[in-house]
Amino acid sequence: MEDDTLDRDARIKLSIGTLQQGNADGQFYRPHGLAFDHHRGLLLVVDTWNHRVQVFSCGDDDDDDDGGFSFVSKLGKPGRRPGQLMNPWGLAIDHDHDRIVIVECYNNRLQVWSLSDQSFLSCIGQSGSRDLEFNYPRGIAIDKHHRRIIIADTYNDRLVFLSSIDLSFLFSIGGKPGSRPGEFDRPSGIAIDDDRHRIVVSDTDNNRVQVLSSIDGSFLFEFGKKGNRPCQFNRPQGVCIDNQGRIIVADTDNYRLQSFTHEGHHISSF
Repeated sequence: MEDDTLDRDARIKLSIGTLQQGNADGQFYRPHGLAFDHHRGLLLVVDTWNHRVQVFSCGDDDDDDDGGFSFVSKLGKPGRRPGQLMNPWGLAIDHDHDRIVIVECYNNRLQVWSLSDQSFLSCIGQSGSRDLEFNYPRGIAIDKHHRRIIIADTYNDRLVFLSSIDLSFLFSIGGKPGSRPGEFDRPSGIAIDDDRHRIVVSDTDNNRVQVLSSIDGSFLFEFGKKGNRPCQFNRPQGVCIDNQGRIIVADTDNYRLQSFTHEGHHISSF
């Protein structure tokens, strides 16, 4: 599954997939989201345009001290029925309930799968802008402290908060495109800073990152603007928090990653 990218850049330890798109096991067509199951040593990858999620195990490799990933299984197939997927975009692992939660961009819904046996459990949502309706949702995160699932309802320009207990609607933030604090223009990525009780959102078409309170969703601060210099963005999408609290942003159309302190100060770019 590895390609010669490893020979070109010593910073890359390993890779999965090939330089060409494909639909065989271990190949991808425009993958977007991913999550790591630390309990089982599994990497879950949202293979968006193949309409599936692929699962890989992280094990020891006799020829490489860094280990490697091997294909295990896949979830879903193209379609609009429960258990089928159309352009899944993001996923999150909910260990408290032993499940995988997937956001489907084209089906405008969430699907829930068992984490232990990878079987389909349920789905909620449909196209629209009311409670439990979505418009091309892309990002998802689990706020385990407050027992919530947070969805970036991208084309509704809002964040939607659901109960992680019964998937009921709690509240939403935003709802129309805007650039003021707490407003969004195509939000796409979400990460939870558990230590600081914060939500970090890539506000894609506003070319910024917003940081909100995970307690009530209130605005705390923002950073970034349009451009290609440090702490500037061009349609940022993915975002995560590392184990030191740093914010890592996929600065998509600038073709780079940027890292920031938990206060939003630029550290480096890659």
